[in-house]
Amino acid sequence: MANHASALKAHRQSIKHRDRNRSNRSSLRTTLKKFKEQLEAGKTDEAGNSVSALYAAIDKSQQKKAISKNAAARQKSRLTRRLNSFIKSA
Repeated sequence: MANHASALKAHRQSIKHRDRNRSNRSSLRTTLKKFKEQLEAGKTDEAGNSVSALYAAIDKSQQKKAISKNAAARQKSRLTRRLNSFIKSA
């Protein structure tokens, strides 16, 4: 454990940041899971309408540095490809 006041403060801050990032990633995973369930249920219209909200959630997570810029781009790309493949097959 840290002994200096500045190191103790940095540790407290890192714990806050970790919890905040964990919460943000968790909520993002939940929205991604709901999108996946909509696609698998055959509700491509609902899934298509929720894409913009999903993009916003991904961008917000990236803006808050909970996920990296490349991870955000990768997730958005995969979402779009998945939605398009389900639309084509339907």
